[in-house]
Amino acid sequence: MGAVILPDLGTEILIPARAVIGIVFALFQWLIVSKVKLTAGIDSSSEPAPKNGYNDSLIEEEEGINDHNVVLKCAEIQNAISEGSTSFLFTMYKYVGIFMVAFAILIFLFLGSVEGFSTSHQPCTYDETKMCKPALATALFSTISFVLGGITSVISGFLGMKIATYANARTTLEARKGVGKAFITAFRSGAVMGFLLAANGLLVLFITINLFKIYYGDDWGGLFEAITGYGLGGSSMALFGRVGGGIYTKAADVGADLVGKVERNIPEDDPRNPAVIADNVGDNVGDIAGMGSDLFGSYAEASCAALVVASISSFGVNHEFTPMLFPLIISSVGLLVCLLTTLFATDFFEIKLVKEIEPALKKQLVISTALMTIGIAIVSWIALPSTFTIFNFGEQKVVRNWQLFLCVAVGLWAGLIIGFVTEYYTSNAYSPVQDVADSCRTGAATNVIFGLALGYKSVIIPIFAIAVSIFVSFSFAAMYGVAVAALGMLSTIATGLAIDAYGPISDNAGGIAEMAGMSHRIRERTDALDAAGNTTAAIGKGFAIGSAALVSLALFGAFVSRAGITTVDVLTPKVFIGLLVGSMLPYWFSAMTMKSVGSAALKMVEEVRRQFNTIPGLMEGTAKPDYATCVTISTDASIKEMIPPGALVMLTPLIVGIFFGVETLSGVLAGSLVSGVQIAISASNTGGAWDNAKKYIEAGASEHARSLGPKGSDPHKAAVIGDTIGDPLKDTSGPSLNILIKLMAVESLVFAPFFATHGGLLFKIWS
Repeated sequence: MGAVILPDLGTEILIPARAVIGIVFALFQWLIVSKVKLTAGIDSSSEPAPKNGYNDSLIEEEEGINDHNVVLKCAEIQNAISEGSTSFLFTMYKYVGIFMVAFAILIFLFLGSVEGFSTSHQPCTYDETKMCKPALATALFSTISFVLGGITSVISGFLGMKIATYANARTTLEARKGVGKAFITAFRSGAVMGFLLAANGLLVLFITINLFKIYYGDDWGGLFEAITGYGLGGSSMALFGRVGGGIYTKAADVGADLVGKVERNIPEDDPRNPAVIADNVGDNVGDIAGMGSDLFGSYAEASCAALVVASISSFGVNHEFTPMLFPLIISSVGLLVCLLTTLFATDFFEIKLVKEIEPALKKQLVISTALMTIGIAIVSWIALPSTFTIFNFGEQKVVRNWQLFLCVAVGLWAGLIIGFVTEYYTSNAYSPVQDVADSCRTGAATNVIFGLALGYKSVIIPIFAIAVSIFVSFSFAAMYGVAVAALGMLSTIATGLAIDAYGPISDNAGGIAEMAGMSHRIRERTDALDAAGNTTAAIGKGFAIGSAALVSLALFGAFVSRAGITTVDVLTPKVFIGLLVGSMLPYWFSAMTMKSVGSAALKMVEEVRRQFNTIPGLMEGTAKPDYATCVTISTDASIKEMIPPGALVMLTPLIVGIFFGVETLSGVLAGSLVSGVQIAISASNTGGAWDNAKKYIEAGASEHARSLGPKGSDPHKAAVIGDTIGDPLKDTSGPSLNILIKLMAVESLVFAPFFATHGGLLFKIWS
């Protein structure tokens, strides 16, 4: 098999050390951002700074650099956004906490009952000559890891939201000194979130494995089966964060746009609009907290899927600790690579012009992918034996270390391809979005037709990229190859999240500039940051969906192995009915989330109209709107509406597994994966294209765009309607679907022993 170059002690030191470096780097970036003061007085960041922005001597008096009222106004708006976000998340976490306790009890009872709550040792599943820890222990430790995963996910989302609301007004204030300064502030803040989340996820998982090892000893199969709860906890919290946050943000956004822009003809983020604070709060709870929990869930699940398969391969059987933790080593190297990549944006190159923003963000993806390829090559050489065996549906497959390197690399580069294809279809710099904008000449109907067509077309290349990466990785290393390909795609998660969080921070910064009454030039700068952020947010969603497809397949493989299924035969009726039902679930789920946004938006529109009609002087700007009522409407609606979609996802595997058995459940998982990925990509890209078509007309940067504008023209109104329809597609249904396909798979994996022992009640009665 060949010896491993990296000793076990080196692994024990390097993984946590890199995680700590990631956390320290995040805190250092936060410290730099905090130097931008939100108090009227001398701004400690306004010393002459020729690097990364314009020199202060270039700033004109009209930018309001010395206007203390502007600073105070920005601080006041930021506080309102921060309080609204915190209040929503705490309300949501109360409900989610109740769910977490109930589901933890369920996990313990179901898994404990597999061997009738026996405390005696059992023959191992994969080697009956050895004795393994009792099923009751797996039940207890799975429950503990579920709770740990859930708590880590909640903390990840909450920290991300806190950082974003801390940075938004600071980005606005830095925009007075030039677009470069504002870009650096927004990007550094995104990096804080990215590194904290990636490092925390890695550190908690590593510590949990080492603590569980004290009890499990040599029973690595049992140990890593118990660890799967970590992925389930992370993803179940992410589901509620994504769905609840998505409903919140889009109810506010649709309500603000329909009444403000279309009916009253006032600009976006106008302080007269009662829903404007709720809209800005929504950016943080949906796009930041939701996205953070979502990608944390993907990372946790990919790691768990890889570890489960590895534990029954030669790594686990021979107790080779360093190769066993290869998935964690990939992630730890990713942290160092992302750290170096971040310095390219913040320190090595400076942004001076608007047109440099988007290329700088895209360079982050390319640099991190290129450096990570080198990093993976090195760790595949030092952390893996030259040959080893991987469990492949009942038999062991011989694999070489260079083949595993290719598995990780193919996932990594597939992620980059998906990112760039997403950007091509959603950025207004390219013809697809410009065609959608042009279709607004003849009204909203043609805009909707063109947008839908664009979304469907944008599925083609990402699906081929995912298909190729699955074929290559499975051919080389079976399901373990697919799991590490997913980890390859997620290895640069810190950079991906930094770019993703940058978008909502810039969006909020623009909103604050408008509400604080800052000059038109500052709003232009924040709009330029926001437009680039919109595209990078779409790229982030592409990554999340692509990785979800690979993660789900890897979890599916681990589930099939753990449930003792050797083949999944589509021609058997048990499996085929599962396939049909599974393919339908993403549509059912999308219908629920879309309708939830619609009904919540309806309440918001009525409230905004009521305020415009009944508050004297509101349109004239002499009276203040009641922002708090709109925030309350969004909060109440999203908490109430997130429960049915959440229940659909969480209960489906349990009902199918208990009543129809593991074969039907395997069909359901395959069906939901195949149809869910397609709908998620098309929904996200359609919504992103409509949004950027509207921004293309508003910016009026080209002759073609100016012929469609200005704001308030008929083509612009048609574009606003398209954008409003696309909002729930791109920010609620689309992104939530990737959690649906992952969560059902990881839940099935955790409950697999119970389903294999006690499941299929209806078929047992039938026969």
